[in-house]
Amino acid sequence: MAVDPLSDTLALTDARCVISGGFSAAGQWALRFPRPDRLKITAVVRGSFWVALDGMSEAVLLEPGDAAVFDGSRPFVISSDPVLEPVDASRLFADAPEPVVHLGEGDEADVVSVGGHVELGRAGEELLLHALPPLLHVRAADDEAPVLRWLLDQLLSELTAGRAGADFAADQLAQLMFVQVLRAYLADADALPAGRLRALADDRIAPALRLMHAEPGRAWQLEELARAAAMSRTTFAQRFRAVAGVPPLTYLLDWRMSLARRALRDGETSVSALAQQVGYTSESAFSNAFKRTTGIAPRRYRATHRSPAAG
Repeated sequence: MAVDPLSDTLALTDARCVISGGFSAAGQWALRFPRPDRLKITAVVRGSFWVALDGMSEAVLLEPGDAAVFDGSRPFVISSDPVLEPVDASRLFADAPEPVVHLGEGDEADVVSVGGHVELGRAGEELLLHALPPLLHVRAADDEAPVLRWLLDQLLSELTAGRAGADFAADQLAQLMFVQVLRAYLADADALPAGRLRALADDRIAPALRLMHAEPGRAWQLEELARAAAMSRTTFAQRFRAVAGVPPLTYLLDWRMSLARRALRDGETSVSALAQQVGYTSESAFSNAFKRTTGIAPRRYRATHRSPAAG
């Protein structure tokens, strides 16, 4: 099976989506959320509402089947009308006994929404979080929307039905929802800013990315990667830098160091064996490259960042 660089990256970040709950609303209402400091997803199952992100000039209207993804860097307000004075959402949800909170006037809900946050491992902020915009609006008309709507319906069912295994099922569904959101974001690669996510979505450099992800320890030459992408050496180098923000061999170095950090945190591989796995002929060469990249030697990194699950 061919290597999928996006799946490769998601696995390395330990991305895990955890549902925090949802709400139903009627009448006039507004909620202010503090800065999440992590990825957050808010999705509309029924009705519509406005999202206003601190620092944005205009509010965004979310309609049925839409989803908003926040990079966690700013507070935001969701409301039935942007002119309303919001109440503190964190206090409201903290005091709620049920996963789905009702707010506003009346018992009949005009709006139903589910939401949650995405937990990322230590590599996640570098590889994924910083590549996303402050607010990503996924519209119901996007190609990924039908699957996203089905996932939303299933998530709401798991949150409210009280069936055995609901928490586990909701986590898995929410992770699939996050993948669908990323796919929607990556659908228009040319409109994205230069960076890792744009590189992962670019069809022209995809063959070269697959090679680097499949064999990160190989001493890849620029000519080989260009040939795989059916371009000249110069055209490939220019295209790669334009979409990834870095030259091809710098991307390869960054990917090797990401793999090395993961192995040092979570695995038992010796530093000398790890050096060979990520393409270095000696432990000293690897150690020097690792220290230049991270500011710390591999053995010290392992001692400092060792995952509790690794023992």
